[in-house]
Amino acid sequence: MKYALGSGQMKAIDRYTIETVGIPSMVLMEKAAMAVVRHIKELCSEKDTILAVCGYGNNGGDGIAAARILFMEGYNVAIFMVGDKQHATKETKQQMKIAKKIGVPMLRKVKWEEYTVIVDALFGIGLSRTVAGEFRKVVENINQSNAKVVAVDVPSGVCADDGKVFGIAVEADVTVTFGYQKTGCLLFPGSEYAGRVVVEDIGFAPGGLEEAPTRFYFDESPAALLPVRQKNSNKGTYGKVLVIAGSKNMSGAAYFAATAAYRMGSGLVRILTAQENREILQRQIPEAILTTYETLEDGISEKDAESIKEAVSWASVIVLGPGLGMSAMSARIVNYVICECKVPLVVDADGLNILSRMVSEKVPEEEGVEGRIRYLAELLPKETILTPHKKELSVLTGIPLADLVACLIDSSAPCTYNNDLIYVKKDVRTIVSFGNSDYINVSGNDGMATAGSGDVLAGIIAGLLAQGEKPKMAAMAGCFLHGLAGDAAAKKKGPRSMLASDILEAIPEILQDA
Repeated sequence: MKYALGSGQMKAIDRYTIETVGIPSMVLMEKAAMAVVRHIKELCSEKDTILAVCGYGNNGGDGIAAARILFMEGYNVAIFMVGDKQHATKETKQQMKIAKKIGVPMLRKVKWEEYTVIVDALFGIGLSRTVAGEFRKVVENINQSNAKVVAVDVPSGVCADDGKVFGIAVEADVTVTFGYQKTGCLLFPGSEYAGRVVVEDIGFAPGGLEEAPTRFYFDESPAALLPVRQKNSNKGTYGKVLVIAGSKNMSGAAYFAATAAYRMGSGLVRILTAQENREILQRQIPEAILTTYETLEDGISEKDAESIKEAVSWASVIVLGPGLGMSAMSARIVNYVICECKVPLVVDADGLNILSRMVSEKVPEEEGVEGRIRYLAELLPKETILTPHKKELSVLTGIPLADLVACLIDSSAPCTYNNDLIYVKKDVRTIVSFGNSDYINVSGNDGMATAGSGDVLAGIIAGLLAQGEKPKMAAMAGCFLHGLAGDAAAKKKGPRSMLASDILEAIPEILQDA
């Protein structure tokens, strides 16, 4: 697990390192420059022509120092300063003096087509305004060039806190960031501008933050995230997953969720679904136990009620909702499960839609978002995992879609925080939120935007829960592994042609050595 920080946190660490610990700012700048140089060398040879485009802040100082180091090693490099030199920091002024004494060319005008590598050191993590004027023109020239681009800390124009673009941003091939990953380089659209991001240790002292970081991501192998399997074990050792899914002649969601749970290593999987799905599911997944109920318009028969009760009491993990439909019968099932469930619970798809309807019926409109969230926390078992996409999250919480972007990434937003539920907020970057913490998932691709992908995710999370993983870790690791399976599938089928079944088939591949 690695932390992702914003601009305020990085400034606090920088200040603490320099002012409290006593490591000079110029030392940090030199180490940052050397890190940038290492990655530039990976991209080019001494035959390449390199241009360091620098502002007058300390980010520009990093770029100047990198250009000077390259120049002293024989590379063809020049520096182009942009902005008002009256605003130069003392460190950047010093770096400019050193570069001039060494003889590094300082350009007044640039012929952009002459350069094969460009170092972007215009702005650092503190940018908070729209890129305009000469800065905008320079960014346009960088993006229109055919040069490879190495960004220093963050691509200029990208907000380090949330990945937003301030009008325009540099499109980097590589971003060399310092100390910690920046949240803005993980989230879209910032991550698209950052290219390949490498995090370099430049000697920041431990400490400087009043509170521990609350945003993190995984960059581990699958083996590090999986529960340990025992040689002396049986199918009961690895849990019993109940998948309550599917509706009349709609069996796909049940199949995807159940198969994913098995693929993740669950010992037993049972599907509770409409009787019309029995034959096809028995053919598709004969390993699963099947319990069916008669589809009625207005409720559940006494016999089926007993079957549902028995199935719920049997389970050690429950997945509730994929493809369940919105009938009165489905609502009865959802209501029964959330009231009687004593085991880890994953609520997805129609389970969420039925929950939304229940919240709307019970919470007065004047209580607003906070009332809806509070009711959910009171209604559901502690550490229930909810897996909404943006629209489902909006309907569930009452937050307008236009305001959800902030809620997806801002732990201070009054959305889905400060309660005992775990929200898997599915989006381009899926974010798992619990309490005041956020996990940002960095695996996956656009090929996963296909029917059934979410059902697979619900099954993967359930499979981890069944093997004893704690709910928070199961939600985070489940998202990461789901994305890795999607990435493996994309390599074989291509994102455009991927199906949910391809993600299922890729699960064994990513777990092969785990």
